[in-house]
Amino acid sequence: MGFYLQGLTVGLAYIAPIGMQNLFVINSALTKTRRRALLTALIVIVFDVALSLSCFFGVGTLMQRYEWLQLGVLAVGGLVVIRIGTGLLRAKPEPAAPADGGDGRGTAVGTHADGLGRTISTACVVTWCNPQAIIDGTLMLGAFSATLTASQSTPFITGVETASVSWFIGITLLISAFRDRFSPKVVTVLNKVCGAVIVLYGLKLLAEFAMTVMA
Repeated sequence: MGFYLQGLTVGLAYIAPIGMQNLFVINSALTKTRRRALLTALIVIVFDVALSLSCFFGVGTLMQRYEWLQLGVLAVGGLVVIRIGTGLLRAKPEPAAPADGGDGRGTAVGTHADGLGRTISTACVVTWCNPQAIIDGTLMLGAFSATLTASQSTPFITGVETASVSWFIGITLLISAFRDRFSPKVVTVLNKVCGAVIVLYGLKLLAEFAMTVMA
């Protein structure tokens, strides 16, 4: 139980800071029905669990060893992230729908009309197109992996994955419960703020790509 709780604590510390995943899940909870928002959260959880497992077993070392791989993730990730951000900046809210039904208030990211495929692809991008997150995850989780035995690793990584499930489901339910208090105008402002942050993040990835190439 001790290693499980340790993994749970580390997992929360790793995932709680506001980032691309959290912005995507929060936006989904604000603009979609509760059912669709929970589905989005579950999709993000799948990708996040895959990422943390990969970090725990050392995939970040590949990013550090092969510069071309890091460059590819920076370039492609930066462009796709900017596209996601500009989509949010252009989004216009539609009439609100009940939390458990209807079409919800549409956005450029993850709306009902966009379909499940769009949600899956976006969740993949916000999780995996971030080389720094992969490297940081490897440094944090990989450090623990190196000090744990096989029997200790299982409860530890289980705690990490529990943190992922609890966090994304929790913030989805919390924000979805209060989303009716947000007017369409407020949702528009939040979309633009999230979009601006995401565009800046994409530009940061492209800047890192340029600096790495010129180095």
